[in-house]
Amino acid sequence: MDPLPNPSPLATRLRNTLVRYHGIADGEWRVAKKTKDATVWRKPSEEFSGYLYKAQGVVEDVANRIVDHIRPGPYRLDWDSLMTSMDILETFEENCCVMRYTTAGQLWNIIAPREFVDFSYTTSYADGLLTCGISLDYEEVRPNFVRGFNHPCGWFCVPLKDCPSHSLLTGYIQTELRGMLPQSAVDTAMSSTLANFYSDLKKALKS
Repeated sequence: MDPLPNPSPLATRLRNTLVRYHGIADGEWRVAKKTKDATVWRKPSEEFSGYLYKAQGVVEDVANRIVDHIRPGPYRLDWDSLMTSMDILETFEENCCVMRYTTAGQLWNIIAPREFVDFSYTTSYADGLLTCGISLDYEEVRPNFVRGFNHPCGWFCVPLKDCPSHSLLTGYIQTELRGMLPQSAVDTAMSSTLANFYSDLKKALKS
């Protein structure tokens, strides 16, 4: 188990990695799922043997409010059906923390509940915000959970130029679920989870 890293260089590295993902050419992505709320693409990850997923959709709200619902805090547990618990373990600054959270089983429990410990950082980007995270090897794994690992992940939320009350929300997710799982089950779950994330978020913002 590692000690906690110095937050400042880790936050800078994480932001730079996400900005690089955000610049990947459209031609490198393959569509994995399309719904009325979002489109999900994927490409092989540079970090592990699975995929880096990109999800994008327009959300009818301002960037600050959307990101408040996504980043660690009281809102997320209220609406994200996949997340079953969340604890802030360490707070470095207002926009930077370490959190532990658990997720529900998926695909008729083929994918058992998972636990993650993530470093989370939120910062400005263009006219909007970027909230991003990466898993840490920190704290003991709790019983009945498999410890998953998030390689650099994040959400860019930027107001639409011609309609500032709406925002373009673009996410980059690469989660190593670990444990003995068929890769096809993981790929199906990831695409559906990301598409559902948008529909659930939109409902939460309207309520």
